[in-house]
Amino acid sequence: MPASLTTLPVCALTLLVVILSAILLALLAAISTGFLARWDGASLPGALLHASAAFGATLTLLCSLIALGIATLT
Repeated sequence: MPASLTTLPVCALTLLVVILSAILLALLAAISTGFLARWDGASLPGALLHASAAFGATLTLLCSLIALGIATLT
């Protein structure tokens, strides 16, 4: 019988919610950075470059903080 969402442990669901929140926050940072770069007069490829750098940096920072929190709690 395949495992459903109701059989997953609470820790796994909490980790899933935290990771999805980190991805959402990184997406918001990328969108706002790309918008501000475009508004400042950057070309579309330049704005996408700024947005991708902001996404990568934010997601890296949040993943390292999540890993630090997991290492601290276990």
